Amino acid sequence: MINVIVTYTVKPEFVPANKANIQKFLNDFKNLDQSTFEYKVYAKEDGVTFLHYSNYINEEVQHEVLNVPSFKEFQRLRDESGLNDSHKVEFLQSII
Repeated sequence: MINVIVTYTVKPEFVPANKANIQKFLNDFKNLDQSTFEYKVYAKEDGVTFLHYSNYINEEVQHEVLNVPSFKEFQRLRDESGLNDSHKVEFLQSII
């Protein structure tokens, strides 16, 4: 199992667009086999920091999910919005 947390902070004016872009790829993820991965997105209390939590049964599934065109577009637009080096990717190790 692959478990990942990604956090990043966007500019306040980009928040509505970021939320819309997130909704697009989450809708497209519904067309994939939901039993092979989990993907959740949260906004932190500051309203501009987002946390994406995902887990995948294997690298093949991770690759499939992360290469959905709307997800790639979300990443491009997010990165172009100016993240000021706030983007952080963490891999989690399961205790159980």
